[in-house]
Amino acid sequence: MTGFNKLSSVLLALSAIAATGCQSSDNEIPADAIACVGSSYLTRSELSRHVPGGLPPADSAAYAKAYIRNWIDARLIATVAAREIDMDEIDRLTAEYRTELIMSQYRRTMAMQATDGIFSEDSLRAYYDRHPDEFTLERPLVRGIYLKVPSDAPNLGTLRRLYTSSKSEDMDRLEKEAPAAAIHYDYFRDRWVDWEQIETRIPTDIPWPTSFLRSRRPLDVTNDGFTYLLSISEFIPEGDTMPFEAALPLVRERLLTRARHSYDARLRQALYEQSLAEGSLKFPGGNPLN
Repeated sequence: MTGFNKLSSVLLALSAIAATGCQSSDNEIPADAIACVGSSYLTRSELSRHVPGGLPPADSAAYAKAYIRNWIDARLIATVAAREIDMDEIDRLTAEYRTELIMSQYRRTMAMQATDGIFSEDSLRAYYDRHPDEFTLERPLVRGIYLKVPSDAPNLGTLRRLYTSSKSEDMDRLEKEAPAAAIHYDYFRDRWVDWEQIETRIPTDIPWPTSFLRSRRPLDVTNDGFTYLLSISEFIPEGDTMPFEAALPLVRERLLTRARHSYDARLRQALYEQSLAEGSLKFPGGNPLN
């Protein structure tokens, strides 16, 4: 069939649709109907639910027009296509897809309910020790102290003296002095932090971060009325293995995924064996899975 003849057949099908007019199951078209194709109709209330709020009037109108046209096109094409394609095959594929969705949702729900994500310290440590390659650092980890302080802060000199100290009494003093003066104060000597989180706070480029971090040199930079102080106490370079405490979230995620996969496999096997025993699953010609 030529392209012209194909288009003619489509137009004839559309003529048949037009001849039936707008039809509703109760023979009443909603008062706020905007468009109708056969027995389907688009109402203003439905349209309003799909138009994003907060758009300028012109953009809102353009979005509404595009939605209406897409709505019409989808139903016209679907109506014509139903006359041209094998709808039994469509129904079969739809049923299979629905079954897959139900099965996936059920398996996911059951697996999540069966695994609470609580693992012993021994199991977490054992997984970490057996799979070091899964915990290779892509960026350095650091411990230290970071402050952003107005350059005219009266106690800036005191903070400069304290933030590099290793004495506990100086850290106690810093804890008292910093909150009142600093715009941002982060004490992370007791935990590992991704270097990128710290680097983005510093208004200066550090071209060789690995060399800078390895040197442990304090950073003291003034920019636009603020002074930035950074002291790195410990450093692990990229390419090394994460320390256990930094890797813990990933270890828990790996164990949880493994536990859910294990439960899912047991669930499917249990359902299979039960259905065989009850007779709801049968193989008339013999079990091909044996």
